[in-house]
Amino acid sequence: MDAPYELLETLEPGIARVLAHNPSAFTYYGTQTYLVGEQEVAIVDPGPDLSDHVEALIRAIGGRRVVAIMCTHTHRDHSPASRALANLTGAPIIGCAPLALESVGPRADAAFDGEYTPDRVLQDGESVEVDGRSIVAVATPGHTSNHLCFAVGGALLTGDHVMGWSTTVVVPPDGEMAAYMASLDKLRQREDRVFYPAHGPPVTNPQQYVRGLMGHRMQREKQILRLVGEKARDIPDIVAKAYPGLDPRLETAAGGSVLAHLLDLEKRGLVVQSEQQWTRT
Repeated sequence: MDAPYELLETLEPGIARVLAHNPSAFTYYGTQTYLVGEQEVAIVDPGPDLSDHVEALIRAIGGRRVVAIMCTHTHRDHSPASRALANLTGAPIIGCAPLALESVGPRADAAFDGEYTPDRVLQDGESVEVDGRSIVAVATPGHTSNHLCFAVGGALLTGDHVMGWSTTVVVPPDGEMAAYMASLDKLRQREDRVFYPAHGPPVTNPQQYVRGLMGHRMQREKQILRLVGEKARDIPDIVAKAYPGLDPRLETAAGGSVLAHLLDLEKRGLVVQSEQQWTRT
């Protein structure tokens, strides 16, 4: 892909990014690692442990003090390079809690990083100081239960919770649709001026964009309810009806999203399942 891999791009004063060379159906052009600060820096979402990417980040740091290496969550396209960077810079790993789950069947997106070991876990509202500015943790469970966004100035680094190119994968058992929707509503009520996702372009109309994401999920829920209201269906049948012409590489992710919706609907007493068949109550 024609993308600015391993180059430092300044987005605004005190926020720059380096794109890792790990393009895929789930990462778009790759993982965007953010450098926050000028005289000193924090590294947000260090990304995959690729030697070219780590070397590019060391060049981008340019001898400045690294205050923290911060991870939004522990999928393997986000946190593994934290260890190499910590070894090279001496900086602490700070951010989300450790989380590693074994997958049931093929994963819909990146697997968890089982070796992630933070020096400090941030709770909602806790912060790290860089260049006299606070980077504040905003807890946003849903994509994963340990997901954090990071607010600095009027910008929000959104990891995978809100992406600039695609809807977010929400796959049980750790991904939970109700938590994801609540986290979206939490961001809707904030006053951030821009989102910087880990994948895809910046979001310059955050509140409008989040309302659109919430509306999309609500429409999907209504569609699933209609389909299982017609007759009992399994998840592959729902995916085939709800996602016509879907890229085969995304079928597992779509199935996971449908399952997340169904489990949420089941908790609310709107659907029941029997032998992998789902029916409207």
